[in-house]
Amino acid sequence: MSGREAGVDLKGDERWRVALVVSRFNSEVTRQLLEGARAGLLRAGLKESQLDVFWVPGAFEIPPAARRIVAQGVHDGLICLGAVIRGATPHFEYVAGEAARGIATLACESSVPVIFSVLTTDNLEQAMERAGVKDGKGYDGALALVEMIHLYGRIAALRAR
Repeated sequence: MSGREAGVDLKGDERWRVALVVSRFNSEVTRQLLEGARAGLLRAGLKESQLDVFWVPGAFEIPPAARRIVAQGVHDGLICLGAVIRGATPHFEYVAGEAARGIATLACESSVPVIFSVLTTDNLEQAMERAGVKDGKGYDGALALVEMIHLYGRIAALRAR
């Protein structure tokens, strides 16, 4: 059951500010992820002026940049976009594992939602397929972020009762 089927509000708020941290490595894939995330956020009602894009060299650099962005307290949520494609060496496991670990740790510690939209695939073809603009991981990440910002707001409202 998708969020829309469950009756989750996927409408954004004109006061929100969203950060997108994007890896330049495998840019043919990450640009599609970014366009998908933008499309999802715009469809949810956000404006381009509410989106801040931060480029980093690779997926390994996403967690420290994301941590610094969250620490500024300016954004209501953050989407991490990257692509780690398996090669002939164990490098894939190190980069993918550390990117996932760093983003997951930040997501658990952060007061705002942090979404993991980093592809880990065996080849470029799989990455391109999963990065599709309208139905890919970037778009899904945008919808997840909007849903989680609403959820965090509901949880915060519990204190006001």
